[in-house]
Amino acid sequence: MDKYPVIIQGGMGAGVSSWRLAQAVSRLGQLGVVSGTALDEILVRRLQDGDPGGHMRRALDAFPFPAMAERIWREYYIPGGKGATAAYRLTAMHAKDEPRELTELCMASNFVEVFLAREGHENPVGINYLEKVQIPHLPSMYGAMLAGVGYVLMGAGIPLHVPRVLDRLAGHKAVDYALHVSGAREGDDTTMRFDPREFMERELPPLGRPAFLAIVSSNTLAATMLRKANGKVDGLVIETRTAGGHNAPPRGKLQLDAAGEPIYGERDAIAFAKIRELGAPFWLAGGYGSADKIREALEAGAAGVQVGTAFAFTRESALREDLKQALLDKARRGEAQVFTDPLASPTGFPFKVAELAGTCSDDAVSAARPRICDLGFLRELYRAEDGQIAYRCSAEPLSLYLSKGGQAEDAEGRKCLCNALMANIGHQQVRRGHRVESPLVTAGDDLAVVARFLPDGRDSYGVADVLDALLPGARSHSAAEDERLTAAVEA
Repeated sequence: MDKYPVIIQGGMGAGVSSWRLAQAVSRLGQLGVVSGTALDEILVRRLQDGDPGGHMRRALDAFPFPAMAERIWREYYIPGGKGATAAYRLTAMHAKDEPRELTELCMASNFVEVFLAREGHENPVGINYLEKVQIPHLPSMYGAMLAGVGYVLMGAGIPLHVPRVLDRLAGHKAVDYALHVSGAREGDDTTMRFDPREFMERELPPLGRPAFLAIVSSNTLAATMLRKANGKVDGLVIETRTAGGHNAPPRGKLQLDAAGEPIYGERDAIAFAKIRELGAPFWLAGGYGSADKIREALEAGAAGVQVGTAFAFTRESALREDLKQALLDKARRGEAQVFTDPLASPTGFPFKVAELAGTCSDDAVSAARPRICDLGFLRELYRAEDGQIAYRCSAEPLSLYLSKGGQAEDAEGRKCLCNALMANIGHQQVRRGHRVESPLVTAGDDLAVVARFLPDGRDSYGVADVLDALLPGARSHSAAEDERLTAAVEA
């Protein structure tokens, strides 16, 4: 990396940091990042909605394997979109023995998102993955690299094996990835494998190897990544517990405060001076969405910061407009609150939840939803009695979870994040023609102050407003320029 971005836009949620948001940030000289989570499911739902604006068609037309793209188009595109009360057709849930069709979807969907984010400018774009969503990684990263992704970021786990994967995929070489399987024994096959040449429809030149940034939450993990990864780690994002989405759990026995949130102590503090001593470029994340905090990070030796929540509520983000406006209004009134829920996520990690009536942050709304697991991105892999890899989710029907060896206490309070996050971006499932999945918005603690980005007299703000506030004096823009940026992203 010859030049480091000062601001990395967070790769938020399933689809919140979509290609539109990443493109807007990168156009203005910082690092726009798309979320790589569940892009296969998001693509097929966009196609079933009729591909408004024709963006999916345009990107699929640029995909280097046209027969594959055409198969996907014919399979899922609905002219004019599905009916309002019709259910989305589901893809198969990911499994170690993936059907070819699902592998192709991962490749194509990641290509589409990065291709669209890169349109119309020459600046790099990144993609963010969750290490714990392991099965789709290999074809997903290859698809993103086919589109020329400049950075791969990964957290929510310890991604020691990613650097070598990127090295080999750049040469279209076969790769593998070790899966975490509960109860696995020596000799069990717990490895995902992917060979690009089994899918390539023509020869291609070598691909650019994207820079790899590991997202970590402690000094120990930072040092581990740099010392034990199987290839080059180009930098670190040091994420504190105030960031949105999943947080690292406190070290030691979990204790809750009076409000029911996890208690973090001195053992969870990050020593930034020691991070600096590791010698790799690093960015600080979680509560760094202000000009003062950016200066503080730079003075601590960081290359810059990662900012998520401020961008999640811009006009360019894919968060549903009704949710965006309701939470902006609460922030403007000083009423916005974020609860670090120790139970919500099936992963068992604390999960930041923005409190908003009508969403699954409301216990009554959550309790009224039948326990259904039909997307399965956060399922746990475990060794069944017959030695095969099986799958369970603590948010699935309780009797089913228990029959798979799950413990009742591990299912208490769990919520279906997969369906809720799809609802956040306007792709909510409809069941039996009338029951609609409810959203569950995640945001960092900075939600309380996002209204500061609103220009005087306006009830919304854009990417340019955020960057002007975070990097004062670095650039200036007029309202007309802001509108031209939005129009360029929409075009």
